[in-house]
Amino acid sequence: MQATIQSMSRGMGGELYLTLSLAPMYLEELRKLQGEQLEVRIDKHRKRRSKDANALCWAICHEIGTSIRPPIPKEEVYRKAIRDVGAFTIVPIKSNELQAFTEIWARNGTGWFVEVEGDSKLEGFKRVFIYYGSSTYDSRQMSVLLDYLVDEAQQMGITLRASKREIEEAKRRWGDG
Repeated sequence: MQATIQSMSRGMGGELYLTLSLAPMYLEELRKLQGEQLEVRIDKHRKRRSKDANALCWAICHEIGTSIRPPIPKEEVYRKAIRDVGAFTIVPIKSNELQAFTEIWARNGTGWFVEVEGDSKLEGFKRVFIYYGSSTYDSRQMSVLLDYLVDEAQQMGITLRASKREIEEAKRRWGDG
């Protein structure tokens, strides 16, 4: 749910009070929570990618994949793009738990995969890159991914079905979908 902080003040004990502005559709849901202990997370709102941007991403992956000889699946093109420009975190994972973690992580989607870089400084651990699929990307991250794929296609001499105008329009609409 999106909100705007309207005001902040401090109580006598130093506690912080926030006044939030929310859409009226949340009224009943919030009434049920009044007086309850809550877990709250407040982050700056970021525009998310549109369905058009997602469809465009997959279409370009497909065009690249079918232009390579022998052809490769669009999912492989997508994972390479995620690896080259996508979001990841480096973590130590116990060597004996690596296989299970890899399988569980991959259940999140096509772009969610694990690469072992080598041994960690911690004994019995591996240093691992864990990649996040584009479903978690904000508009800036998705723009980088899409620009990368367009550039790859152009370098391969592929004429994309989507025009430059359509690509720019999909970027412009991120956050609307």
